[in-house]
Amino acid sequence: MTALTLGRADALADGTLRHARAIDAAPLAVVVLDAGGHPVVVKREDGAGILRVEIATAKAYGALGMGLSSREIAERAERQPAFFTSLAAVTGGRLAPAAGGLLIRDPEGAVIGAIGVSGDTSDVDEACASAALAIEGE
Repeated sequence: MTALTLGRADALADGTLRHARAIDAAPLAVVVLDAGGHPVVVKREDGAGILRVEIATAKAYGALGMGLSSREIAERAERQPAFFTSLAAVTGGRLAPAAGGLLIRDPEGAVIGAIGVSGDTSDVDEACASAALAIEGE
């Protein structure tokens, strides 16, 4: 397994924000966590709301903890609300079941971290993170 480096995490955050500016998204916060759920990079654009870093972190943390994108978590939460209420309690509220949290994988496919984005609609948040991951994969 390849570790998530500061350089890669920073490039992903910058790529996310670059895409956000290209599509005129609302000001975003981007958080990149390592596989243990620890912050590697946290960036908050001027004008992003005061809770955006915490929301972005919760999206990434949930993705790591469940091994799914935060969009998939949200879809499952609709079908199993009692389980996800319990999961929110178990994680101390560090789970945000909304699109914008994606897993980061190494070349062999192992999960080495997650990126979380918050500030615009959940769909836009996810699109910005996804664009950064796609550019990196090229």
